[in-house]
Amino acid sequence: MAVAGKSDKPGKAKGKKKDAESASAKGSGLILAEHPRAARSVARAKAWGGLAGFLIGGYLSLPTQTLAGAGLRALAAGVVCYVAAWAAAIFLWRRMLVAELHQAKQDLLAEELAKFERTRAPMPGGRVGGRTS
Repeated sequence: MAVAGKSDKPGKAKGKKKDAESASAKGSGLILAEHPRAARSVARAKAWGGLAGFLIGGYLSLPTQTLAGAGLRALAAGVVCYVAAWAAAIFLWRRMLVAELHQAKQDLLAEELAKFERTRAPMPGGRVGGRTS
């Protein structure tokens, strides 16, 4: 006797749910990690941000602390700058990808309009679709 809403095989219901989630995630829009230029740029920004934060934090902490204290402050500054650079890169790349999508959409619309204008038959009297005043 089977319970309503449950399948006989325990793994089957979970598989359907995962498939539905992955399908909705694929169709939901942009995924920044899948864009090759964006992924490289974000990784590069995180690396440079962490390194710069570590070096600047270590340099500024040397005169005021012991070497161990300066090292800890340098690590903390590196982590903070790493996260800040990551957030800034994500923010900028999301805006740039949206702008790229809008540009591609405009290009496709212009191409379709030009194709439509080329294939449109002229009206009697030599006019091409429109009124004469």
